[in-house]
Amino acid sequence: MSLKHVIELYEVMDSIYVNGETIKKYLHNIDSTADVKVKTIQGESGSTDFVRVLVKGKNGKSSGGNAPTLGIIGRLGGIGARPEMTGFVSDGDGALACMAGAAKAIDMALKGDQLEGDVIFSTHICPTAPTLPHEPVPFMNSPVDISVMNENEVEDTMDAILSIDTTKGNQVCNHKGFAITPTVKEGYILKISDDLLHAYMQSAGISPVVLPITMQDITPYGNGLYHINSILQPAVATTSPVVGVAITTESVVAGCATGATHVTDVESVVRFVLEVAKTYGTKKCSFYDEEQFTHMKNLYGSMSHLQTKGKVHTHE
Repeated sequence: MSLKHVIELYEVMDSIYVNGETIKKYLHNIDSTADVKVKTIQGESGSTDFVRVLVKGKNGKSSGGNAPTLGIIGRLGGIGARPEMTGFVSDGDGALACMAGAAKAIDMALKGDQLEGDVIFSTHICPTAPTLPHEPVPFMNSPVDISVMNENEVEDTMDAILSIDTTKGNQVCNHKGFAITPTVKEGYILKISDDLLHAYMQSAGISPVVLPITMQDITPYGNGLYHINSILQPAVATTSPVVGVAITTESVVAGCATGATHVTDVESVVRFVLEVAKTYGTKKCSFYDEEQFTHMKNLYGSMSHLQTKGKVHTHE
């Protein structure tokens, strides 16, 4: 149960004064040796602190082992939209779930339940982020460009990625709790992983809920196409498989809305990503079928151009 960490971190993050060092201090209070790095990046409309936590596995690559590395990314624009909005915003749930997951994984290792593979948790902390017009409700924007986020959150060492993002500002997934996306890899939207569906049912205790995604959603921001949100933006910056973990609601809720965080839903997400981390590190959880992916590429070629901003084709 990670509810304690979710509640404590919510209290820590719900402040105009919070920054990456505050989060680092919280994690070091659990284990003073925890590998936590903070990096401040200045953007056009302010700055944000990227926080990266490496939780080493028993057989992790950082210790010379060969267990695969899982990346868990907390995707968001900002945790606050001050001074426009007062308090922690809905969009902050991705960062909250990611850092609560890191806290729980650190705590587990102290209690003798060290994961098999390395897990890298990364997100960013900005309590004063701008907002952005979007239909059907406004988005949270970020002080830094999405490419800067990917540079600081997506790493080559991540063999697979779970991207956690609040996904409440839409009318296509009307479920209160969380949903997962199909696997995205190198411009292909692949079959939903049976192993991840099993982990969903085990941790959520209900039938799995899947977030529908489109070709537009897996292309980079900035190309003029509609995106449900930034949940799959990490997929444009890696060849590793990426699955979105969407924190969802029945009603349409703006990313910049306050008082919209449901700590029990966030806690469900934390348990889900940690269950995946347990089985992924032991090579008992596959994000995609490698034979099927190779066969599809042989039939239809590379789709990696969808990971770029593309080029305009004129048709006669």
